[in-house]
Amino acid sequence: MTPTLSTPALVLHTTAYSETSVIAKIFTRQLGVRSYIIKGVRKGGGRTKQNLLQPLSHLDLVVYNNPKTQINYIKEIGPHIGPSTSHAFEQSSNQAIHNALRFFMTEVLYKTLKEEEPMPELFDYVVDSSCFNDSDQRLSQHPILFLLKVSRHLGIEPMDNYSHREPLFDMMSGRFQYAGDQTLDATISLLLHLYLQSMHTGSPLPIASLPQRTELINRLLDYYQMHLAEFHNFKSHEILHSVLQ
Repeated sequence: MTPTLSTPALVLHTTAYSETSVIAKIFTRQLGVRSYIIKGVRKGGGRTKQNLLQPLSHLDLVVYNNPKTQINYIKEIGPHIGPSTSHAFEQSSNQAIHNALRFFMTEVLYKTLKEEEPMPELFDYVVDSSCFNDSDQRLSQHPILFLLKVSRHLGIEPMDNYSHREPLFDMMSGRFQYAGDQTLDATISLLLHLYLQSMHTGSPLPIASLPQRTELINRLLDYYQMHLAEFHNFKSHEILHSVLQ
């Protein structure tokens, strides 16, 4: 008999499978990223409702765990019971921004995480950072912080060696240097340094204009593409830029 395992999980992507089911790529806390067949989702009156499988829905699962099989089945599925409300897409005055941020975060994770080892610290960070509220003053800063935090877990975090002697961030080497063919300009390099400094030391977040934040997000996505072979055709930042204006 295939053993079962209980784990919190976050939905990354679903694909139609047969007439009534889906294959879901899910980021689990216990097992890392795994693919599961969920039966009956696309059938009227099915036990599992499709609205439970929105991007970054926070679930509690009991899954069959056969290491010899690439795609397993889910025995039990339900919304996470706990303080997190990331599965609840409640209405708010910033709903469009909240949804765009969740789609952005989901696409980053879907395109970067492989079906390998568990990453419980990253899982907990994603859960915490996907709970938005209308009083959050850092929504416009969130995409930059998210990209930098995830880069740390992926082993490609930019090195914060910024100085007056090495003030330009080089995209290929992942560190600041004096000059180079693939360096960011002085303003965006300084902004990157200030965000890294804030993330590492807890210092206040930098003040930046919308065009500057947009430019830094775009360059960080370019950085991901340079250092992660399968990171390409990224789309959700275009919607994000439009709603953050």
